[in-house]
Amino acid sequence: MSGVQNITIVADDAEMRLDRWLKAKFPQINQIRIEKMCRKGELRIDGGRVKPATRLEEGQNLRIPPIPDYFERKPHTETRISAADEKLIKSCVLYRDDHLIVLNKPAGLPTQGGSGQSRHVDGLSEALKFDMDEKPRLVHRLDKDTSGVLVLARTRKMASDLTAAFRHHATRKIYWAVVAGVPTPYLGEIKYGLVKAGGHGKNGEGEKMVALHPREVSNTPGAKRAITQYATLYRVGSRASWVAMEPITGRTHQLRVHMAEIGHPIAGDGKYGGSGQENLGDGWGAQLGGIISKKLHLHARTISFEHPATRQVMTFHAPLPEHMGNTFDNLGWAPDMAAEDPFEELH
Repeated sequence: MSGVQNITIVADDAEMRLDRWLKAKFPQINQIRIEKMCRKGELRIDGGRVKPATRLEEGQNLRIPPIPDYFERKPHTETRISAADEKLIKSCVLYRDDHLIVLNKPAGLPTQGGSGQSRHVDGLSEALKFDMDEKPRLVHRLDKDTSGVLVLARTRKMASDLTAAFRHHATRKIYWAVVAGVPTPYLGEIKYGLVKAGGHGKNGEGEKMVALHPREVSNTPGAKRAITQYATLYRVGSRASWVAMEPITGRTHQLRVHMAEIGHPIAGDGKYGGSGQENLGDGWGAQLGGIISKKLHLHARTISFEHPATRQVMTFHAPLPEHMGNTFDNLGWAPDMAAEDPFEELH
């Protein structure tokens, strides 16, 4: 058992949550024990009481009580990654430097573990250590069936800086989708609020969001405002369109719910768009039919942000996944037909 420790927080650990910092520093400690130490006042920062979610600041003095060598906790086991999965995740790397890694996440691969999910980006990132001692950290996420640009931080400090950038919307993300019908006006903004539907599993199984009129948000418990800008780039008659979307807020399933709510569900979205082709273009479902894939046609195409270390503005474009590439070919579209910034008129 260790004695009382007084540790000065360094820059690399700034902005981390106290509980996460402790679990990284002392793998044998668990969340229950941390919460108990906070309640009893055994953990203190600059002499004051703290909570598990307290964020650390550089230069603070953290008092840590004696930590036993072992609490009742399952021992950590190293994640084993198959050669095929290692090859897959390394093939997704679009960019890498000493601070961050940018991936083109495949459709169908979850960002992190959840109910029934044992194979995900967070786990496979063990294969992305390269010359680092620790695996890169997630700083944002994409839905399982959404493909495209995903940023990982290679140090704690970078994770803190990038997380803050995403939290304060100091990044731009542009998604591409194939949707049913033709949104009009061609350039617009969707402001429906979102609230989680009730009645799902305790671990979020089957989670579904419901759209609300903006005036209903403040009166609905748990509802959050949500804003999406969209631009209709190209269309095939009245049957389908290639749409660019920029989420101004970042809510669960926001783009999928918003497009379905205005009557133009994203192709392949059975959860929000249905599985039929009702009316062949007038309020119809998300399956385009024929040779068009039934997979979700939603792709995080572009991300742009200021590199926290170099202060250089960086922009990354992710190539389309195979199923969307095939759909584009069949509909006569090509990625280079899109403007660099489809929303220039709105900015």
